[in-house]
Amino acid sequence: MKNCLWVFLFVLLYNISSAQVIVKKDPEIESMIKEINADSLKANMYKLVSFGTRNTLSTQGNATRGIGAARQWILSRFNEYAKQSEGRMTAFIDTVTYISDGKRVNRPINLGNVVATLKGTDPNDHRIFIMSGHMDNMRTNVMDSVGDAPGANDDGSGTVAVMECARVMSKHKFPATIIFVTVAGEEQGLLGAYFMAKKAKKENWAIEAVLNNDIMGSNNSNETNIIDNTRLRVFSEGLSVTDTGKAAMQIRSLGLENDGRSRQLARYIKEIGERYIDNMQIVMIYRNDRFLRGGDHTSFVENGYAAVRFTEMNENYTRQHQDVRNENGINYGDVPEHIDFEYLRKNSGINLANLSNLAKAPPIPEEVKIDVKKLSNTTFLYWKAPKTGNVKGYYILMRETTSPVWQKKMYTEALEIRLPYSKDNYFFAVQSVNEFGNESLPVIPSVGR
Repeated sequence: MKNCLWVFLFVLLYNISSAQVIVKKDPEIESMIKEINADSLKANMYKLVSFGTRNTLSTQGNATRGIGAARQWILSRFNEYAKQSEGRMTAFIDTVTYISDGKRVNRPINLGNVVATLKGTDPNDHRIFIMSGHMDNMRTNVMDSVGDAPGANDDGSGTVAVMECARVMSKHKFPATIIFVTVAGEEQGLLGAYFMAKKAKKENWAIEAVLNNDIMGSNNSNETNIIDNTRLRVFSEGLSVTDTGKAAMQIRSLGLENDGRSRQLARYIKEIGERYIDNMQIVMIYRNDRFLRGGDHTSFVENGYAAVRFTEMNENYTRQHQDVRNENGINYGDVPEHIDFEYLRKNSGINLANLSNLAKAPPIPEEVKIDVKKLSNTTFLYWKAPKTGNVKGYYILMRETTSPVWQKKMYTEALEIRLPYSKDNYFFAVQSVNEFGNESLPVIPSVGR
């Protein structure tokens, strides 16, 4: 009798454990993350700082100083990485003449973004994922285009993170396209990012996500003196500028004010980033950017794209937009000696993990619906397979209405599912997933009958 009881308990425990959904890490993504090198980030950072100033208004005719020299060097690095891509990566400087605006541009300038495109391998997959940082910087006076401005953290950190991810990922293949870009004109009013976002909208680019990196290489604050290299903030808006009219009415009626595309992207980033990067917490901040401040992702947000901003947990304002000096015993200035390159390595890894997982995943499921034809305490979801990509199955996501993150993840290979949970008490979403476990962004269901 005792032996039978032990057998029964063993079988019960085995069935419980085997029923759990275990989300596995993709070995290729793990391998790429290991290739990210703190020394490589450091070398690129010191080279970037060596150009003296990268103010958008600085010289473009000097081979060793100013933003012109800096962007040519970044282009040369992208072209070096392209050699290992078997022709998939190409790079160029995308320029436009920007006329004096009477604000932060006092004369016509040649505004240029350095763009490296890693073309997707599936000709039917038109999705684009973007990683950005801004190469320009500023002194205390934003119009000072002559004096030295190291700009190590703002935004040398984002720039070298973009370069490092491009270096590592250029050797790998992805069905979707990835664009690595270092933009100019951020300090002058997000000029380079607006130029790119408006061009993307005009040409109907299928941008699914923009990961903007700005001030993400240091880990201590002034005033409070908090030091923390285990957390990274991701800023996201809850609603989109496209959520107007009937769309806004439906959001209100369904209680989806916290489920805009950028907010969904932030949830995804938290899950994937924490899956692959040890001892790191992604802290979601429920606003588009820091209080009354802005970054390059805003340019994409305002053109209807899902975009978020990565920024270190604790900013030090003695090191932002400051001339290098010592004043009252305080060392001011954004110099590379203040960068924590191990922290920057981990933050670059969070970008790489998310870009890779998104670009390897199949497209999102289509026409995701939640059935409302009758009142019930169960929830019936149904959808259609994406038209392209290799889909193995689907994840059903679920969370309580008060939860900031998805709490349950269930797998099915069907195109519908009935769940023993009331749609009154939970939010749901559906993701496509391939055989390697790479999942798409989640789709919130619309009303179906």
